[in-house]
Amino acid sequence: MSASPHATLMQRTAWVAVCVAVFLVALKFVAYIVTDSIAMMASLADSALDVFASAVNLLAVRHALEPADAEHRFGHGKAEPLAGLMQGAFISGSVVFLLVESSSRLYAPHPIEHGAWALIVMGVSIAITIALVVLQRITVKRTGSLAIGADSAHYTGDVLTNLGVVAGVVLSTQFGWLIADPLIGMAVAAALAFSAWHVLRQSYDQLMDRELAEDDREKIKAIVMRHPEVRGIHDLRTRAAGIHTFIQFHLELDPAVRLTQAHRISDAVEAEVMDAFPNAEILIHQDPEGVEELPELART
Repeated sequence: MSASPHATLMQRTAWVAVCVAVFLVALKFVAYIVTDSIAMMASLADSALDVFASAVNLLAVRHALEPADAEHRFGHGKAEPLAGLMQGAFISGSVVFLLVESSSRLYAPHPIEHGAWALIVMGVSIAITIALVVLQRITVKRTGSLAIGADSAHYTGDVLTNLGVVAGVVLSTQFGWLIADPLIGMAVAAALAFSAWHVLRQSYDQLMDRELAEDDREKIKAIVMRHPEVRGIHDLRTRAAGIHTFIQFHLELDPAVRLTQAHRISDAVEAEVMDAFPNAEILIHQDPEGVEELPELART
């Protein structure tokens, strides 16, 4: 298991998420029993899914950080997008559940009891969740972890969920607008659906080895062409797996250059690209300029 600062930060953040989710489930369960609010139940259901999703996320992060071995030469980074797919599925399930429950309560609304208790619980939940999201975003910024990013996406949705519950409780208890409670539940479901789509799309792209963003590809080309002895670059291929990036390309060099010199140039280019993409594994093939490759192998 890697003991790098990035690995340690990712694992600690994943553990914090699990602990926060368990605490919020206990807190919201009591609040739901006391208030019988559909919006509170929506928030409870979301937090219950968070416990399972964050636990899966923790296992995925630990597995993804394991070094490459004889059976997994490219490492275990795809454990992260697999966890992302599972989280997207969990979120989608909670969306369906909330829509069904909110629809039934919309046609048969009833008042919320002990609204003050509900507001206190949601205030605590909002504060704790915001603190967790801040920690997760710091971790994602430093490590680029997809799994932590997916976790952060649905905890950000939790903040919206909790704010919606507050609005539903206030409108129902203070203004007598009973349908506000199920309407807030539906709004929360819509926000969660958007979050699920974002997580699923990112995870699918990594599992299908989608190329890096065009801006990143152009950045790689610019870095390579900065070297004064590089004549060109072709067949650039990129992909990502968790926090790891894989980059490979062909360098076009002076046909008269010696093999040792070609190796030195390649090492220098690799170091420059590595500075811009610290978690990358880079593979470079040297080609003499002007020598055409077989058509089926050539790709810009």
